[in-house]
Parts: sequence; C-alpha cells; structure tokens
Amino acid sequence: MSAHGSTSVIYAALAGNLAIAVTKFGAAAYTGSSAMLSEAIHSLVDTANQGLLLLGIKRAARPADSSHPFGHGIEIYFWAFVVALLIFALGGAVSIYEGIHKLSAPEPMERAWVAFVVLGASVVIEALSFRVAFRELRSAYPGVSAWTAIRRSKDPSVFAVLCEDAAALGGLAIALICVTLSYVLDEPAFDAAGSIAIGVLLVVTAIFLSRETLSLITGESAAPETRAEVREILARDPRVASVQELLTMHLGPQEILLAATLDLKDDLTGAELEQAARDLTERIEAAHPEITRVFLRPALRTGVVLPVGAGASETIAAPAGGTA
Repeated sequence: MSAHGSTSVIYAALAGNLAIAVTKFGAAAYTGSSAMLSEAIHSLVDTANQGLLLLGIKRAARPADSSHPFGHGIEIYFWAFVVALLIFALGGAVSIYEGIHKLSAPEPMERAWVAFVVLGASVVIEALSFRVAFRELRSAYPGVSAWTAIRRSKDPSVFAVLCEDAAALGGLAIALICVTLSYVLDEPAFDAAGSIAIGVLLVVTAIFLSRETLSLITGESAAPETRAEVREILARDPRVASVQELLTMHLGPQEILLAATLDLKDDLTGAELEQAARDLTERIEAAHPEITRVFLRPALRTGVVLPVGAGASETIAAPAGGTA
C-alpha cells in the first residue's frame, strides 16, 4: 500500500463493478425490473467512484512545492468526500425516485429468470471484491472488530471501497428478495419498494462516508494509541522534564505531522539540545514511519531552535509557552 492509498483494492472493485453494471443494465432493460435498474445505477456509480479514488491517489502523490509545503496528501480525502456525495445523489436519490415512479405506475416484470441469474452472479463478484478490501483492512488493524477498524482507518481507498461493497451486497440481498416477491406474488409493487429500500441504504452509506471523510479533511489527529506511544518516547528521555503539548494531524493515509512542545532540562547546552532533537526525532520516526514531519521546540528557553531531524524540511523557532 502506498502512502496515499491502496490501489489494489480499488482496481479489484473497479473491474467487478464495471462488469456488473453492464450486465445489470442489460438485465433491467430485458426484464423491466425497477430494483434491477436501481442496482445497475448503483454499480455504475460505484465504478465512477473507484475512478475518482484512483484520481485522488494520483493527485495526492504529487510532491510538495512552495504552495503546498506539506504535499498534497489531503486531496485523497476531498475525492473520497466527492464519492460520498455521488453515492447520495446519483445512487440513493435516483433509486428512491425510480421506486416512487414505479409505485405510481407499476409494470409487470418479464423474464424474471434473467434478473435472478444476474443478481446471483453479482453477489459472487461483489463478495470477491469485498473480500479483497476486508483483508486489506484487517491486515492494517488486526485484533479489533471490523467496525472499529473502519472507524480507525485513515485510508479512504480501503474503507470507502469496503463500505461501498457492503452496501452493494446489502442492495443485492434486497433486490433478490423483492424481485422474488414480485415474481411469485405477481405484484410489481414489491419490485418498486425494493428500489426505494436500496436507495435508502445508499443514502445511509453516503452519510456515514461523508462524516468519516469530513473529519479527515478538517485535520483529524493520529490515533490515540499513536499519540500515547509518541508521548512516552518523549517523556522517558532523561533530557526531557515534561511534554507540555503534543499535536498531530493526518496529511494523508500514511502521513502524519507531529508538533511537540517540550520542557527540557535547564542544564543542557546548545549542542546537547541539538542532539536531543535529533535523537527524539529518529526514535519517533523509527517507531512510527507514518510520522513524516516532526517539529520540536523547547518550552523554557526563548529563541532556542531545535532541529527537526530527517523527517521534516524546516525548523520552527517560537517563543516559549506558545503552541506548536
């Protein structure tokens, strides 16, 4: 997995959704099923979403420049937010509209066996895509529940695809149930109701994804475990009297900025301060390679500048007692 996202998960989902979308549109036209049409729209939106996530990963990988000194890693979160909006608008809203339209003008389903074949094949393909994303997520967050792993993940190329695939499997289950009821009972209203239910499922998924990505766009901190471990690394150094402030922010899925204000021992010389900064930076980056920018400053000595080490591009000199 790159620092900006996992492309293998996206390519697996893209290939599956593209094949499914074409098949579902053909089946919807052949059978006249509203639920099948909603599923086709859903798969088409998912295909477009994977394309947007790939675009986001490519743009996020651009190197830092004068206008973006910390790089462009956060841009992947913007495109993930766009994905959530597309699921809401093109997936959920259109499916709900299609279902309501069919309820007002119900049409009997024709050649239902085609719908069953396509839905069954779609379940298999979506399950394979879901499995790839799920394995990627579990490998990154072992020993916790899937829900906790999704909430902790900072990589939308994994958690967005996983949520999309989960919603797709849920939508397929709804479509299978509603198409079966519509066919067995000869009641088109069940097919229309299935379209509405699929739309509601997509809207809920979109709201969840938008909340997760909005938190990342607005500067989400590193995980509590990471912050605690970094604080311990700093605090146990004999040259550090106390850690007054420790701030973190995700610049990308695997890029974290760290700023810390340290109360250093009063008897340290300038050379010892420089060596302390190097040592602490190296220890932090060795323990957490995802921390790519480290800024340290003393809290007591006004005007003393601590070098930031190999992971950062500049130093900060700030008056004592302020924030980093």
